[in-house]
Amino acid sequence: MSLANQPSANSVLLLLASQSAANTAAATSAWTAVAGYEGQVQVVINVGTITGTVDFTFHTNTSGSDSGQTAIVPLDGALAQITTSNDVAVYVARFDARVLQGYLKVTGTVVTGPALLSYTLIGRKKTV
Repeated sequence: MSLANQPSANSVLLLLASQSAANTAAATSAWTAVAGYEGQVQVVINVGTITGTVDFTFHTNTSGSDSGQTAIVPLDGALAQITTSNDVAVYVARFDARVLQGYLKVTGTVVTGPALLSYTLIGRKKTV
């Protein structure tokens, strides 16, 4: 088995540190550079206890700014709305690295906060 198939070949990048997000601004990651990944990239969303609902959306862009951003949908479809009945779980959004335009942003739309959240990106960088 080649090294590229080993878990140790993956890079792990924190997109949003664990926090109690009272609103959407607090549940939105910064634009993160994701150029250079190949295959599938996963965004792992760790959800703790919430008091209302959270909807997750994903955007990509070439410049890492909100101007000209493009919404992208995970390979398995949009994530279900997180409510008090399906919180305290881990959700995974998978993307083909070829659709990422260089930067990625995760938005957690918090309808009623707080929501305990963190986002982590896992993927494999291109090897030469």
